Amino acid sequence: MNPVIEVLIKYPLLQLFLIAALGYPLGRIKFFGSSLGVASVLFVGLGFGALHEDLRLPDIVYVLGLVLFVYTIGLSSGSTFVASLRREGLRDNLFVAGVLLMAFGITVVASRSIGMPPSFTAGAFAGSLTNTPALAGILDTLKGYPETGNLDQLLAEPVIAYSITYPMGVLGVMLAINLVKRIWKIDYAVEARAMRGFASESQAISRRTVRVTREEATRDAIRIMSKAHGWNVVFSRTKRGDQVTLAGRDSPLSLDDLVLIVGPEEELDRVSLFLGEPSGEHIERDQKDLEMRRVFVSNTQVAGRKLKDLQVDLKFGAVVTRLRRGDMDMVVRGDSTLEPGDRVRVVAPRSRMSDVSEYFGDSYRDVSQVDILSFSLGLVLGLFLGILPIPLPGDITVRLGFAGGPLILGLILGAIGRSGSLVWDVPYSSNMTLRQIGLILFLAGIGTRAGSGLTAIFVQGGALDLFLAGALITFVTSMLALVVGYRVLKIPYGILIGMVAGIHTQPAVLGFALDQTKNDHPNLGYSSVFPTATILKILFAQILLSLT
Repeated sequence: MNPVIEVLIKYPLLQLFLIAALGYPLGRIKFFGSSLGVASVLFVGLGFGALHEDLRLPDIVYVLGLVLFVYTIGLSSGSTFVASLRREGLRDNLFVAGVLLMAFGITVVASRSIGMPPSFTAGAFAGSLTNTPALAGILDTLKGYPETGNLDQLLAEPVIAYSITYPMGVLGVMLAINLVKRIWKIDYAVEARAMRGFASESQAISRRTVRVTREEATRDAIRIMSKAHGWNVVFSRTKRGDQVTLAGRDSPLSLDDLVLIVGPEEELDRVSLFLGEPSGEHIERDQKDLEMRRVFVSNTQVAGRKLKDLQVDLKFGAVVTRLRRGDMDMVVRGDSTLEPGDRVRVVAPRSRMSDVSEYFGDSYRDVSQVDILSFSLGLVLGLFLGILPIPLPGDITVRLGFAGGPLILGLILGAIGRSGSLVWDVPYSSNMTLRQIGLILFLAGIGTRAGSGLTAIFVQGGALDLFLAGALITFVTSMLALVVGYRVLKIPYGILIGMVAGIHTQPAVLGFALDQTKNDHPNLGYSSVFPTATILKILFAQILLSLT
């Protein structure tokens, strides 16, 4: 045996970090204008696994990575997932069911065309759609079969099919995403700016001074007008005569008032048109008794609560004008839930600003730490949910597994925000770090395990047919989802490719989608369909075992 391979087999931790060190920079290399991003770690892992069958990382590596990745995705996407259910949830999940039903049909046709046994067929379905929980469900079902012949061989068959079809189960989706993007010349940045309906919070935030010249703008309080017209802006300050004050939401405006408003440009245009006309004056320069400051949300008594419940206007006479989460500025609303690590821009009387800072916490050190109690407890609950048996019609029992359980629990806890003194949310920076580490662990681990399947393509009879059948299932399913989703359902492409990653329940494709869009829109699509896709694929894979 090659001494280098021998050392890597003996020291899997060395192998893990070598794969990460080689894969991560390779992901930055562009091919025809696109790069694999962090997904390149998977392909380096496949290469290592193909070198020797014992070059596979321990199961705990990819399982831990998968759990960390999907749980942090769930926490960060919980509120947007709930919002999506109120908007297009039924449509999206019916779309997922239709796509997976088509994939099921393609699998049956491909299986009968090349004469695959049911165990290989089910494994190919799980591998082509890259769903490890579905493979686990297949193996659990086979263990319950009456022992006829060699049970170990029977259990190995779906694993072989899974390993052979898995690589194209990832690469085929990426190829489809890039192909459709090039055909329709999709610009993610332009699309993001136009996505008011899906992600208006992601638009650039500006401020504008408006002079009140219309009588209609003086009849109701600011709060009433904002609610009636659905304005997505914050009224920051007003100037009446020579006096600059905070804009009282329960107070009406007067003719010739100057009002400073904060929000996306399109919203500023709407509000300006109703109130009067834009003014070139900068009233913030005239304020003497007011101060503006950005403060960190680090106080655990504040994190996880809605802004309207904090009543900073009543307690401190202050106004929160915008919120910055990660690299994105957002307009705040009364129902905006603050997360640890958020930075809020506050305007308050100078005499009360220190009290405001203390109230929010404003500690960079505190927001750099993770509450291990709530994080670990959330993972325990998610893992427990994943191992619970779920009975379905037809005497079929499924489990959500270590992917579905933590994700669903993360979505629930992310939407809740806090329970009593427990804050479920993780600071944005910590969430991103844990998510990236988890994804790399998952990609490296699953890559080394599936790498031997690449060798099998060249040395086992019929393996090439199985590989091509899996590639067909993956590519046709992806193209169908992209074409129907984009052209028929009019889903924005940034959201759609996240949904396709969710349909394939594939973190590597999600990582690729995030690298392509340079925003968080794919996370919304991924989290909105992942639970449904996971359950349906577990069910369909077990149905395939019963086909003869």
